[in-house]
Amino acid sequence: MDSSEKWFALGPAERAVQEEAASLTAAVADISAEADAMSEIHPGMREALRASGLAGLMVPAAYGGRAETVDPLTVCLVREVLMKGSSHLDSMFALQGIGSYAITVGGTDAQRAQWLPRVASLETLAGLALTEEHAGSDLKNVSTTVTEKNGELVVHGEKAFISNAGAADFFVTLVKEDLADGPGLSLVLVPADAPGVSTRPSPELIAPHVLGDVTFDGVVVPPEARLGAPGKAMSLVLSTLAVFRVSVAGAAVGLATGALEEAARHARTREQFGRPLLKHGPVAQLLADSWNDVEMARLLTYQAASFARQDARAALNRSSMAKVAATEAASRVVDRSVQVMGRWGLIANSPIERYYRQARPMRVYEGASEVLKLGIATTLCAELDQAPPAR
Repeated sequence: MDSSEKWFALGPAERAVQEEAASLTAAVADISAEADAMSEIHPGMREALRASGLAGLMVPAAYGGRAETVDPLTVCLVREVLMKGSSHLDSMFALQGIGSYAITVGGTDAQRAQWLPRVASLETLAGLALTEEHAGSDLKNVSTTVTEKNGELVVHGEKAFISNAGAADFFVTLVKEDLADGPGLSLVLVPADAPGVSTRPSPELIAPHVLGDVTFDGVVVPPEARLGAPGKAMSLVLSTLAVFRVSVAGAAVGLATGALEEAARHARTREQFGRPLLKHGPVAQLLADSWNDVEMARLLTYQAASFARQDARAALNRSSMAKVAATEAASRVVDRSVQVMGRWGLIANSPIERYYRQARPMRVYEGASEVLKLGIATTLCAELDQAPPAR
């Protein structure tokens, strides 16, 4: 069903890492349903991911990783395979990069040496603490603060709906700071075991996820805990999004592929009115429309990831397009797949029901579709303004 080899000419290295990811998902198939129902780290999944070495893709080779730099296309390809097998496994893999990338691009040599090898080996779990109760997409509205006192940094505030909260060993934390030229946003690396850090579970989601709220109650860290320059946090945040947003599209393609395969198998074997469902025109149309959606989403995702491989920041708009297209397509595909399977698609904790619940949050996190569309439309109009007039 996957035509990407013909259409995209992925090389031997890309194919090899896809096979590694497929071997991993096959090895944990018997615990996937159990893990996907958990809101805390599944130890068996963590050990399997650690043993696979795939987390090393999230860290440069100089600090224990597998390649010279973190490659958006490779990450995207791995997430596609992992999400098809287990959302828990995919999330654990993705968050190692999402939570640590600001250290990779903005940390000091000492910070990188301290944290990145442990991220690569999965000894340490990473966390990125951006959102708050009143600051989701509007990150400039964060209220968590950092102040300098007696030569140290003091962090106050609360973060909400933070992935890996309660499991992460550190939080790359977005804070507001009063600077000489006015308030600015900074990043501070806060160890999870620092005095004053506490976590509590967030409300349970429709698709279980390791998620929680984090409180920083006068947390004292040294000045060396800064990531990047004061007031320059958004540059590092955007760098993280530029590399990893397109990987959400990859995960969505994997989810849609898994759902479609479930529906296609059912349509081939389930008989109604004396013939397989596949021979009924409306069912065939649902399957055909879904395959079209999967392949279009895959092509746009691979294209965006390839652009991001060359220049992630310059390709951010294409990554946003891929994220919107793939997550919206996944929702359509899963909905049609449930329809094809009828009552069999409604059984709690079946593969298709899990896909159905997992698809919906993907249109919200790491940039809700409507928010991303605003940026996409703005970029479109700006490019038209710069284009020479038509003759």
